[in-house]
Amino acid sequence: MATIRQLQGTLKLTFGLVPIVAGADKFTNLLTHWEDYLNKSLIPFDPLVFMKVVGVIEIVAGIIVLVRPLIGAYIVMAWLICIALQLIAGGHYLDVAVRDLVMAIGAYTLAQLTMIDQKSRMV
Repeated sequence: MATIRQLQGTLKLTFGLVPIVAGADKFTNLLTHWEDYLNKSLIPFDPLVFMKVVGVIEIVAGIIVLVRPLIGAYIVMAWLICIALQLIAGGHYLDVAVRDLVMAIGAYTLAQLTMIDQKSRMV
């Protein structure tokens, strides 16, 4: 049976590495053409520049998850919710919005497991 630390470790790697990979891909567009997912009417400047800023934010968020999973998990959770809301507002890629909301729940779960683990170490 998996322990809290094993589950936390799996989620920590997932929510640490995936944002780093996705963020780095904002500069290369190897996985997908990220600008296609962007509701361009909501941003006041060039979509390519915006996606690079997004990439940096995602890389930093992933690093924070790996170093400080409690804080990082909440950051990634909020980021995923914002992405989902942007997709919903655009009326496109609703399947991706749902996926991002589910991933946000996973990030929340990482935060909760991290809190439980921290409290158990204090006892």
